[in-house]
Amino acid sequence: MSPLEHASREEIDAYQNTALEPLLAYLQANSPFYQRRFAALDFEVADIRTVADLARLPTTSKQDLQEHNWDFLCVPRREVAEYCSTSGTLGRPVTIALTAADLARLHYNEYLSFACADGRPDDLYQLMLTLDRQFMAGVAYYGGIRQTGASVIRMGPGNLAAQLDTIRQLEPTVLVAVPSFAVALVAHARTTGFDLNTSSVRRIVCIGESIRDEQLQPNALARRITDGWNVRLYSTYASTEKQTAFTECGHGRGGHHQPELLIFEIVDEQGQPLPAGQLGELTITTLGVAGMPLLRYRTGDICTYDDAPCACGRTTRRLGPIVGRQQQLLKYKGTSIYPQAVFNVLHTVPEVMAYVVEASSSDLETDELEISVALPAGADEAAVLARLRAALRAGLRVLPALWVQPLLDILARQQAGDPRKPARFIDRRRTRPPF
Repeated sequence: MSPLEHASREEIDAYQNTALEPLLAYLQANSPFYQRRFAALDFEVADIRTVADLARLPTTSKQDLQEHNWDFLCVPRREVAEYCSTSGTLGRPVTIALTAADLARLHYNEYLSFACADGRPDDLYQLMLTLDRQFMAGVAYYGGIRQTGASVIRMGPGNLAAQLDTIRQLEPTVLVAVPSFAVALVAHARTTGFDLNTSSVRRIVCIGESIRDEQLQPNALARRITDGWNVRLYSTYASTEKQTAFTECGHGRGGHHQPELLIFEIVDEQGQPLPAGQLGELTITTLGVAGMPLLRYRTGDICTYDDAPCACGRTTRRLGPIVGRQQQLLKYKGTSIYPQAVFNVLHTVPEVMAYVVEASSSDLETDELEISVALPAGADEAAVLARLRAALRAGLRVLPALWVQPLLDILARQQAGDPRKPARFIDRRRTRPPF
């Protein structure tokens, strides 16, 4: 446990203010990208002395990282210990180079995360995600779990039958999985007659998808897991660029910030910080990263934060669920929609086995939206579609085009890009919102 997790707001601010000065000096000395940025300022970087002063600096975008990837590298290539890459959800994938110290920091970050999610040294974790293909999350989770003293089963993604067999044979206490895969696991267990409530699994650390609504209550995806399985869910949110995670404690009131590893701001469109409770774009500044540190990096993720102390005793700020990604915002028939809102509606209909939401541009350059779903064999297609249309109208106030396709076709479309992360939103628009 980090001492800052129970520190006062003043102590946390003092720590971060103190950490900011050497970070800026390091970037000025070693980062070609930030050297150019700083040279263009009409004031000295040394004038930035506190986190509050960061608002004077320009933000860094995903596009900057894509177009100038290697200008962010602050160490010689011989000092790089591992190369990871982003999934490319918002465009061309970006490579993130980590030094040996960065890897140690990454593992420490997940050590804190799993401890926050009630992890214990006697736990056995079943990892239902890839540890290859330059996927940072797999490396991070594995190293963090081992640092807690717990044991690991590296199963990788997919293969429901093998996952259930492993649960039977090795009796893990915790799963690390994408929530929609956990839903599929529940369905497969039901069809094979395996009562998951008799299994050893007590907790699931959920990655890659939100399990909370904006009121921090379990969303439809979470309920589809827990309605038939007495298991506790914990949400965690991270990305390759951050090299840091926000993870829930047992009270499920948002992902706890790790202030010794990251400075975060929620900003408006002009890059100005917003107070607690207001929706804005998550912007991060990494602390303790040697290879590719980032300064005021706009993640594209829209959320809020809460700065009240948590019932668990931690005093750190907590990040609310991601309600959407700035670049994925749709304007459909006059209504602003994030794909996550569509996902939330689809999860309320249990017959929806898998789906793809696809955006395109009309001849008039307006956003078009269509949804393809897979249904179980024997399902009353007309009845399910009628319920889906009613749910979409109620949840979105508009009705996108809706199609039924075979399950294998939907899964193939999801995996057409990066196989590490199923693509449930495909953006084929000719123009997109700015970063």
